[in-house]
Amino acid sequence: MMYLLLLCIIIILLLCYKIHWMRQSMKEIQTGVMDKLHHDTNTLISISSHDKKIEELTACLNVELVHLRELRQRYQQGDLELKDAVTNISHDLRTPLTAVYGYLDLLEKEDKSEDAARYIHIIKGRMDALKQLTEELFHYSVFLSEAKESFEVVELKRAIEECLSANYASLKGCHITPEIVFCEQEIKVYINQNALSRILNNIVSNVIKYSTGDFKIELLNTGEMIFSNHAPALDETTVGKLFDRFYTVENGMKSTGLGLSIAKSLCEQMHGEIYANYKKDILYIHLLFHDRT
Repeated sequence: MMYLLLLCIIIILLLCYKIHWMRQSMKEIQTGVMDKLHHDTNTLISISSHDKKIEELTACLNVELVHLRELRQRYQQGDLELKDAVTNISHDLRTPLTAVYGYLDLLEKEDKSEDAARYIHIIKGRMDALKQLTEELFHYSVFLSEAKESFEVVELKRAIEECLSANYASLKGCHITPEIVFCEQEIKVYINQNALSRILNNIVSNVIKYSTGDFKIELLNTGEMIFSNHAPALDETTVGKLFDRFYTVENGMKSTGLGLSIAKSLCEQMHGEIYANYKKDILYIHLLFHDRT
């Protein structure tokens, strides 16, 4: 009886030991998978267990990780080539645009009929839109490549104030007086300051396009920034597409469809989130970064 009890104890201990090592192996696999998914590394998952089933599972995961790495490299290479192409195109467009502007300026100084003057004005307006799109294409390629670099501590109140100061003339020209509601505490985040400035400027540019005269900025103690304005020209379907690349709102003739798309891409690269909702003719844009200091 004593030997039987001892044997049962040994079996239980062995089972506990095996369960412990299985749990340890599962934890090693989980940690390994998360590490490989979030870091660009050539290493594979390694485990301390010699259990055949665990080893087979690890081998299968490593095969998929190798495949995923190849797909990621192909995507990164393609993305890099696309950005280079966009940059080159924007540069190539600038030279003929400058020449056309020069000839238009000369034409404006010439004697001409009312119809000719009107046509020149229309052409110049279309040229301004093309120039804006060219600049947006250039910034789209440049800013997305720089967003992951030069992180620093940024105080959000100051960043918002600097953005409003930079856009003061445009806001005043549209008779927009911002209503600013800041929380009492100082909110700091660890991000790329230039990228944040670009995001804020793009949001303000969107307000200038669609606001009927009001603009409210809130900074909550959670670090969330909320930008709101009346925009009766929009609707819930349109707002759902505001961050889509090259999407242009029909009533916003000056929109290139890149501003908020750039803002979203920059935000996501800095581990933040940006989204919009629409209630009672008011557009709300929410911006939040998670790397608080």
